[in-house]
Amino acid sequence: MTEESPATSHLPVAMTTTEVDEMHGTENTTTSSVSRSSGFYFQYAVIAIGIVGTAANALILYALVASKQHKKHVLIVNQNVFDLFSSIFLVITYAMEICNIPLIGLLGYWVCMIILSDFLIWCGIIGSVINLAIITIERYLKVVHPFWSKKKLHRWVIYSAMAFAWIAAITKNAGVVFPTSALIDGVCYVAVNWESKTAKLIHLFWHVVSFYVIILLIFIFCYWRILIVIRRQAKVMAAHGSSTTQAKKHKIQSNVIKTMILVSAFYAISWLPNSIIMMLINLNSTLPFLLYGYFVSLFVGFLYTCTNPFIYATKFDTVKQVLLRMNPFKKTSEPSTGTTINVATATTRAAHAPN
Repeated sequence: MTEESPATSHLPVAMTTTEVDEMHGTENTTTSSVSRSSGFYFQYAVIAIGIVGTAANALILYALVASKQHKKHVLIVNQNVFDLFSSIFLVITYAMEICNIPLIGLLGYWVCMIILSDFLIWCGIIGSVINLAIITIERYLKVVHPFWSKKKLHRWVIYSAMAFAWIAAITKNAGVVFPTSALIDGVCYVAVNWESKTAKLIHLFWHVVSFYVIILLIFIFCYWRILIVIRRQAKVMAAHGSSTTQAKKHKIQSNVIKTMILVSAFYAISWLPNSIIMMLINLNSTLPFLLYGYFVSLFVGFLYTCTNPFIYATKFDTVKQVLLRMNPFKKTSEPSTGTTINVATATTRAAHAPN
């Protein structure tokens, strides 16, 4: 068997024509050469995304802790942890692909299954999707059913939901990667050893419905109901007046909801192309644009992970305030302001002092 780059092993089966029989020696040379040229630029672009995502998500996590919002919004913290996890392993996974390390023995097998299969990357991505749905449902219950949520939505329920997101993501990915992947002659083949093409199509359909269509329906229903209730509350507050504390609480709640709506909308937009491309690949793998479409759609999906922090930085007020305080230019201007105030105060006191 001719040596194959790890990037080729990551492509869908229908694109590489690496069916089970091809795992024993045959290879589509034309597809392999095209995938190498496309994959070369794709790998470096993904590493760049991962580096930016790692730095940005780490900064947002710091801002959440510094503003003491990590105890109030534990699900949002968990969301950032998922994105940080994915970003770190984007860098590690694709750096190891570029290095094209030899995969030998038991260590090579586990490197193939855990890292080169994108197993850890997708654990972060799938977990992030599940956690995003949990945040949406939590917001819905707190706003639309406030009395019920105060009685039933205890702290342990939230932490259990966070743990479920991690466990479900790991279980889902392990259930796909380990039975369908293999290390043969030092080449890592990922998701190729399906029992039949029908089984592969059923899994793809289930994946798209479960982690895109149903999630999208949850977003639409919950945030539609939330916005109706918020508008109704705003009208009542405007008609009868409200205290400063109530107005501030309502503003914070609205700010969090608007931030999460943007994050949810960006998820729906970012992963739509990949869902469509993957369906087309498995229905008709002969279309000429699918190979490049796969790389572009996956790049856009990965881009979602590193751009989320910028939404939090610009829309989440508490995070924005911490980041603004970290601005070195703002710090240098503060002493001069303080000096001006002190001088003005001293001048006023001197004017009123007895002669």
